[in-house]
Amino acid sequence: MSLFRRFLNPKSKSDKKQESPEKAERGKYMPEVKLPTDERFMLNFKNNGGKFLYCEDNKELQEAFDNILLENDWYEKECFCLDPNLQDKFKGFNLDFTRSGAAPFFLSTCEYLVANDGSILISSNQIKECKLNDLPDNFVIISSTSQLIDTIGEGLRGIKFRNKQRIPSNITTIKNFETQKEGDFMSYGSSTKNLYLLLLEDL
Repeated sequence: MSLFRRFLNPKSKSDKKQESPEKAERGKYMPEVKLPTDERFMLNFKNNGGKFLYCEDNKELQEAFDNILLENDWYEKECFCLDPNLQDKFKGFNLDFTRSGAAPFFLSTCEYLVANDGSILISSNQIKECKLNDLPDNFVIISSTSQLIDTIGEGLRGIKFRNKQRIPSNITTIKNFETQKEGDFMSYGSSTKNLYLLLLEDL
C-alpha cells in the first residue's frame, strides 16, 4: 500500500515544494478534502500515541514482533494471551503464555481499526470477559489492512454480521496510548495502554 510506504519514507523537501501551489489555490471556505480510510486511521492512531509497524508478509511480522520483544526485554517472560492461534504463531519466542494480568504485555488480535478516531475495536472474542484495567499496561495487537473501517458503527455492523449465531459481548475501543494523556478530561473513565500495532498487508 502506497500510504504505509509514505509514512515509512517521508517526502523530500522538493516534493513538498511541488505540493504547496496546490494547497495555496484552495480557499479557506472550500470543503475539506476527506482523506482515504487508511490514511485517516494512521494519522489519528499516531496522534493518539500508538506505535505502528507495517508488515508486508508474515516474515516481516515475525521480525517486527522480535524487535518489540528485544526493545522491551520481554524475551522468556510471561505473555497474557487468550488466542491459541497467536500462541502457535509465536511459539518460537520462548514466551510463557498465561492469563495473568501481571504479565508484562498482552498479545491479541482485534475486531477492527477505526479510522475516524484512530481507535482499536475489540470484543469478548479477544478479551473474553476481562475489563481493560485487568489486562497488562502493554498491548501488542496483530491486525490486517482488511480490518480498516471508517466508523465504530460500521465495525459494530461487521461484528454482528460475522457472528450471527452469537454476537460477542464486552465490545469496547482503545484509543488512549500515552500515559501523559490519562488525566485528560476527554479520556476520563478509559484505560490508557502502551500499544504496538503490527499491521499485516492482506489486500
